[in-house]
Amino acid sequence: MAIDIRLVEETAQYPRPFLKWVGGKRQLLPDLRRRFPAFEGRYHEPFLGGGAVFFDLGPGRATLSDCNEELIDCFCAIRDHADEVILQLRKHIYEREHYYETRAVDPEGLTKIQRAARMIYLNKAGFNGLYRVNSRGEFNVPFGRHKNPNICDEGNILACAQVLRGATIICRPFERVKRTARPGDFVYFDPPYIPLSATSSFTSYHRSGFGMYDQELLARVFESLDKKGVHVMLSNSDVPWIHERFKGFKISRIKARRNVNSVSARRGFVGEVVVTNS
Repeated sequence: MAIDIRLVEETAQYPRPFLKWVGGKRQLLPDLRRRFPAFEGRYHEPFLGGGAVFFDLGPGRATLSDCNEELIDCFCAIRDHADEVILQLRKHIYEREHYYETRAVDPEGLTKIQRAARMIYLNKAGFNGLYRVNSRGEFNVPFGRHKNPNICDEGNILACAQVLRGATIICRPFERVKRTARPGDFVYFDPPYIPLSATSSFTSYHRSGFGMYDQELLARVFESLDKKGVHVMLSNSDVPWIHERFKGFKISRIKARRNVNSVSARRGFVGEVVVTNS
């Protein structure tokens, strides 16, 4: 039976992303829904991030992946041990000293459940939901300025766990989706965007970064999936390279509000595009 994405309820409260992610797609869901295909196969999201599109869609079959191992471990912990993650998360408080003490902890010395709670806490209490690591892979986002952050949203975590039970969650490079996607499947790519300026790049969610070589590889993967009969959608910056590289596909312009700049005057709406093959 085909899944008609256009019928997804827009007013549902749960589930929604349990992590705030720079470039997350919650605010753009109405625009994206209008472009989702009706598909009969499996849903794939190779740049998982906060998973806004996945949670909105709620597919029965899905493969979720990312090269960020800590992120993938966090999703697996929510899927398999949500109650225990909640218990750990309750121990965290929104306080500067506690934040920096928690940030300084080596996650390798924690259990998967403790690491998941740490990641969610740092995400909720840190600056603007930014996930950024240095060349050593160390999380280095400063303490945020929030009035009353909801560190432990128990209802949403449990709702997310319910939807994630039908998902395969794996840490791997995005190009591996070529091996697993089948005709009739739907693949949504939400990669680190091409910077609009020299100072606007927030691609350091992984120590290796994401440059133009990766963007070209992604374009080739997109084309390969299209030839295979897979429904494909991609989000990226509204820049000339995208329009030239994907000129054989449908490109739609949309506006998104981005608030990652530390200077409030530089925040606002930026141009994005959605590329689809159907």
